[in-house]
Amino acid sequence: MTDYQKSIQEIQEQLSSISESGLTQEEAAKRLAENGPNRFNEEKKESLAKKILYSLTDFTTIVLLVAAVISFYTAIATDHGDYFEGILIVAIVIINSILSIVQEGNAEKALSALQDMNKQTALVVRDGQQQEIDAEKLVIGDLLVLENGAMVPADARLTQTSQMRVEESALTGESEPVEKDAAFLATVDLPLGDQANMIFKGTTVVNGRGRGLVVATGMATQMGKIAGLLENNGQQATPLQKRLNQLGKRVSILALAASGLVFLLGYLQNEDLLEMFLTAISLAVAAVPETLMVIVTLTLAHGVQKMAKKHAIIRRLPAVETLGTASVICSDKTGTLTQNKMRVRRVWSRGDLVTDVEEQMTEEAMEVLKIATLCSDVLVSQNEDGETEYAGNPTEIAIVRAFEENFHTKKELAEEYVRIAELPFDSQRKMMTTVHKKGKKYISVTKGAFDVLLSRFRYGDVDQAAVVNDRFGKKALRVIAVGYRVFDEEPTEITSEFLEKDLQLMGLVGMIDPPRPESKGAIAKARKAGIKTVMITGDHVVTASAIAKELGILKNKKQAISGAQLQAMTDEQLDSQVRDLRVYARVTPEDKIRIVKAWQRTGAVVAMTGDGVNDAPALNASNVGCAMGITGTDVAKGAADIILTDDNFATIVDAVAQGRTVYQNIRKAINFLLSCNVSEIFTVLIAMLVGWGSPFTAVQLLFVNVVADGLPGFALGREPAEKGIMDQPPIPSNEGVFARGLRQKIGINALSFTAVALFGYYLGRFVDGVSHWVPASESVGQTVAFLVLAYSSILHVFNVRSERSIFHVKLSSNKSLFEMAVLALLITTTIALLPVTQNLFSLVPISINHWLLVGLLSIVPIFVNEMLKFHFSPEAEEE
Repeated sequence: MTDYQKSIQEIQEQLSSISESGLTQEEAAKRLAENGPNRFNEEKKESLAKKILYSLTDFTTIVLLVAAVISFYTAIATDHGDYFEGILIVAIVIINSILSIVQEGNAEKALSALQDMNKQTALVVRDGQQQEIDAEKLVIGDLLVLENGAMVPADARLTQTSQMRVEESALTGESEPVEKDAAFLATVDLPLGDQANMIFKGTTVVNGRGRGLVVATGMATQMGKIAGLLENNGQQATPLQKRLNQLGKRVSILALAASGLVFLLGYLQNEDLLEMFLTAISLAVAAVPETLMVIVTLTLAHGVQKMAKKHAIIRRLPAVETLGTASVICSDKTGTLTQNKMRVRRVWSRGDLVTDVEEQMTEEAMEVLKIATLCSDVLVSQNEDGETEYAGNPTEIAIVRAFEENFHTKKELAEEYVRIAELPFDSQRKMMTTVHKKGKKYISVTKGAFDVLLSRFRYGDVDQAAVVNDRFGKKALRVIAVGYRVFDEEPTEITSEFLEKDLQLMGLVGMIDPPRPESKGAIAKARKAGIKTVMITGDHVVTASAIAKELGILKNKKQAISGAQLQAMTDEQLDSQVRDLRVYARVTPEDKIRIVKAWQRTGAVVAMTGDGVNDAPALNASNVGCAMGITGTDVAKGAADIILTDDNFATIVDAVAQGRTVYQNIRKAINFLLSCNVSEIFTVLIAMLVGWGSPFTAVQLLFVNVVADGLPGFALGREPAEKGIMDQPPIPSNEGVFARGLRQKIGINALSFTAVALFGYYLGRFVDGVSHWVPASESVGQTVAFLVLAYSSILHVFNVRSERSIFHVKLSSNKSLFEMAVLALLITTTIALLPVTQNLFSLVPISINHWLLVGLLSIVPIFVNEMLKFHFSPEAEEE
């Protein structure tokens, strides 16, 4: 037998608790020591050492570390003492790890600050006295005191209730408050939403008051049990992580193969074996894009900063890019797509006169709202900012708000119509009546569901009201009927039998939890981007479908199903239908996980938004979970990858656009870096094949990778979004990083770099006619080849910025990129001119003719790219 099936006396005996005076302080302290604090198990934080080790598990990073070890070994073995190469590689790896760890640490601090704002207290009776305590110090058996507006801090069996209603959407997903009754006693098993004598942690009292004995705290609460589901869903590798791991493996294999071939060629050409081994190792190290992971991390970090300005806190760095590849957004309804605030939509007064209060307010509608406002217990106040706040039943708040928004106040109305008596709402009558004095007359006002009041109306157009009530219901509006009686003398019999009969029908008020104003536009924007929006809610099918249709999610009724229908489906049946379904109503937390996983089995990248504890397991199971920062529960926030600090569904769509920009910029970085790295392999291989020797030294190659490629590459992450980025379909989760022509672009760029570098090396080494002052030599050839490769690589950053011509992209749109490119050019030129750095990088002075040759060859790749853009993207030139 569960707690809601036990009497109050049985609960008191079970908990050894005296209901009236509560526990003693000594007993409470003892129970706290035995059972622990009233909080959820905290996720064990990773140690700094573990975070560092995790950051080093990337395949490319492992290859770099191995290369660094070999580099240090060869430096020691050859006794030349040149540790520059190894130190440089290790420094790059360390920088990457620090950036990643610091960024995630900043996100965790932001989240912690957000959670600190939500510290909760509880009102309890101990030693016979009411006192406020930290909610974490609640224990089983404590007597809770709950007033209107209080958040429930633990699961409790109610012992007293007075007009008590509790909003349980955080737990059940239902937006309508649930009436509570301490005297209720169940004899059969009931779902949470029907357990009228129970209250649950994380829900909110919206009307009346009550008392209850705590029966469960922390992880033993209903919310705690749902939180436990999160432990069954581990973190998945993101699409970006999968693509970069694949890229790292491919490049590393290519580098190792090229190194082996170079060593073999050197052996066949009778070169010094140790020298060839060093050359092969140097090529392997140089071929791996050392700065790629740093650039990716900086690009993601920049995306995090941009998203933070748009009210999205990123808890896990890769989530930025994952969101950009999202093809499905599964969203909770209540509080996410809707405002979680009931609003009056329509008012009927007589005949066919239905007023849409969102468009206009008629005198007839105001009269209905005026009378309905009289029969309400809403408390109206002003906060410190001068804003009006309402406390009470959400249905009554909707009526009073609609009345006050039309230049009236409840206070003035109460002064004009003085309340002298009332019959509170109760579960048997399902209506409420108040009696007021107006001048020498008296008026009683009764409100409740139309079906309940129907038999009590004697006057008014009841038949037409029945038609309108049915019409409102089909639009998923909650309908409240308002009636009244007028008395010449003060009624002496304040009973339901006397007051709630022979009523004059005043009108009907239709209300609903309306969509957020920005939700419809955001959903349309997502649809244009090829992203499907799916509503998953604990609310009823009719209500959910009406909201979904208004938002543009639902096209026909066949796209909506209930939780019962879902549970009757096998996984195979769900997989075959999931692409066509858009609304899931009356679902459980387990259902939500099932829906998310069904979409994932279709190959979709799923983003899940929500705020309640019932959303948390699905947030965790999705590819990227987005929790609401204001109304979201701590459990939901802990399960999510992203926290939306403005609780705005539209923010998720803006974040998708930023995520797409991040991925686009990462592809640009890959194009930029690999074009040069692959050309290094080709250049060395071809030069070795024809017997010219190596055109570069190891240090020269590393300089190109770190400075010429690295510095401009760091700024690529700040490139603004390309025009029309949200007009394109989502990126498939199984799409390779080289898809959509990137492989061909890299190949063409690498060939052009190879051609100009080899040509420069040939002229510098073998052609004396280039300069009378500087004869051709291997050192001159390497110097020219190095400068050509470095300059052309730096300038290449302007090619990869956009699909459009470099002459159509403003430098001011990314000033940092221009500045970094200039800085890289200056550093490269400086080391080629200063004697000290010339010796360090194995360079020699060259003539003015050589410098002119370097400049001419360095702009050839730009010319090649411009021709290709003109040929393949003529429309871009027309913009």
